[in-house]
Amino acid sequence: MNNPAKPRVYAPDEIAAKLAAELPRWRYEHGFIKRVYKTHGWKGTLMAVNAIGHLAEAAWHHPDLSVSYPSVEVRLQTHEAGGVTDRDFALARKIEDIVLWRPGREGGALEGPPESDARFAYIKYDE
Repeated sequence: MNNPAKPRVYAPDEIAAKLAAELPRWRYEHGFIKRVYKTHGWKGTLMAVNAIGHLAEAAWHHPDLSVSYPSVEVRLQTHEAGGVTDRDFALARKIEDIVLWRPGREGGALEGPPESDARFAYIKYDE
């Protein structure tokens, strides 16, 4: 960790309020903030895991992952602090941005896969 000061650990009620305001699809459970990303199968699961792994390594913050054929569960806690800190919320927001990115919906040169053809689907988006 680059900062030698121990990060502030949020209380459960503070965590619930931050999740409701900033990350409504995440929940607090057993000392972690967590989210399940549903996929269309193994290919999508591996793509999501690799994206999450890249973000975690770049941030030097390491989530607990449960990986199965149709989903990836992400659990975040700052282990050395013994609880949920700003680092966890920041990584959760970045994971949301990247895993759920839909370039075809924002316009521009990157169109994204055709949504009408299930052969190219990999993440099940929360609509």
